[in-house]
Amino acid sequence: MSTIRVQTAQNVTLEYEVASVGERILAAIIDYLILGAWALLWILLIAALGAKNNTLYVLIGVVVGATYVFYDLLCELFFNGQSLGKKARDIKVMRLDGTKPTLGDYLLRWILRIVDISTMNGLVAVIVILVNGRGQRLGDLAAGTTVISTRQRQSGGPLAPAFTSPDYMVVFPQAAQLQDHDVATIRQLLHKGLEHENYTLLNEVATKVKYLTGIQTQLSDEAFLRTVLRDHAHLAAS
Repeated sequence: MSTIRVQTAQNVTLEYEVASVGERILAAIIDYLILGAWALLWILLIAALGAKNNTLYVLIGVVVGATYVFYDLLCELFFNGQSLGKKARDIKVMRLDGTKPTLGDYLLRWILRIVDISTMNGLVAVIVILVNGRGQRLGDLAAGTTVISTRQRQSGGPLAPAFTSPDYMVVFPQAAQLQDHDVATIRQLLHKGLEHENYTLLNEVATKVKYLTGIQTQLSDEAFLRTVLRDHAHLAAS
């Protein structure tokens, strides 16, 4: 499976494993099964109630149709770049600069699904992903995003060696304020959060570190914590 190196605005390079086409297809199948079950639930409900109101049929049709149309957009927006299918396959949407995708990014990906997924049953998306080598369909190319696998954290550990440019400079000098026991706790909680995909925990840890150090950044919680650990190690060794 291929990997990409994400260059952040702070000149920090993080390596991620790109989600394979197979994983993305499996995630999409799971999502379609969920949507199918949702539609079937409404059909069974109508049958059980014996409803014969045409207005009710139209209303339910609108609800089911809207769910199908907006499912991916809403899931990725509120579930940290993951639909239920992506979560089941341990993959997620991420920006190439290491920051969290914005609403605009998700909108671009969603709008271009018409070309990527709806055209030729997703063949366009598969071809573009295979050709560009960075896990990007047309929607990702437009939004500056990709889809990564989170499983690598479990096998290689959350703090596998990260890559920096030879002229790497400390991003957050405030990291020197952290004590060794603080760093050990951050490392442990980062591992736990990634292993269990507990992004709420990562956010809580990142928020606490920002409070203690006074750091302000737009980096994602994971990228921020990794950078703080890297900076602290560099400062401690110098």
